[in-house]
Amino acid sequence: MTDLKYKRLLVKLSGEALMGQYDFGIDPGMIRNLALELQNLQQAGVEIGLVIGGGNIFRGAGLAAAGLDRVAGDHMGMLATVMNAIAMKDGLHKQGLKCSVMSGLSMPQVCENYTQRDARDRISQGEIVIFAAGTGNPYFTTDTGASLRAIEIQADLMIKATKVDGIYDDDPVKNPNATRYDQLSYQQAIDQRLGVMDITAMVMCHENNLDMAVCNISETGALLALARGENLGTRVTN
Repeated sequence: MTDLKYKRLLVKLSGEALMGQYDFGIDPGMIRNLALELQNLQQAGVEIGLVIGGGNIFRGAGLAAAGLDRVAGDHMGMLATVMNAIAMKDGLHKQGLKCSVMSGLSMPQVCENYTQRDARDRISQGEIVIFAAGTGNPYFTTDTGASLRAIEIQADLMIKATKVDGIYDDDPVKNPNATRYDQLSYQQAIDQRLGVMDITAMVMCHENNLDMAVCNISETGALLALARGENLGTRVTN
């Protein structure tokens, strides 16, 4: 499509985005809505990589802080992302879309092992590839995993789709007077500790000149609008 500014996207969804009307787990209705958004994006000519967090099922860092071994907790968190990826794959298949799950952890009976070359080839051929299990290593968040995969597949833009419509100078849920940024530099986001992504993830994007956008995943058409370069949410650049 000639009106696309960004041809290849890495979309990072929080696990909480899958909860929909529930307080925990996966809402099938939300999976269906997300699948439709991704279908519209693909039909417009966008190539898509997808990373989904696992916070709707399990947060390894949280239980580690409560006393669970950090490595064990992180491995459990990675498995939660695999569960979300499989659910999302099912939703995409029901929309008639070709999709595969590639994992940073080896589990061939459930999903394929990740390789950069294979992932890039599949995305180039129009397949949606979901990257599960983060980097496959403990101590690294799914944000860092998303940044790494975005760089590896040579994405034009990484989109972090959350429950809020951008980056604020304070928590907008707790502070109704919080101000939303339209645009930030990575250095500003890091220096001000705005918490949009962990610092490792932002440094990787900064060093590899990968722009990021933050939007509300519940806003219909937000992903396609960003792919077209429209002003939406918050843009983070060098």
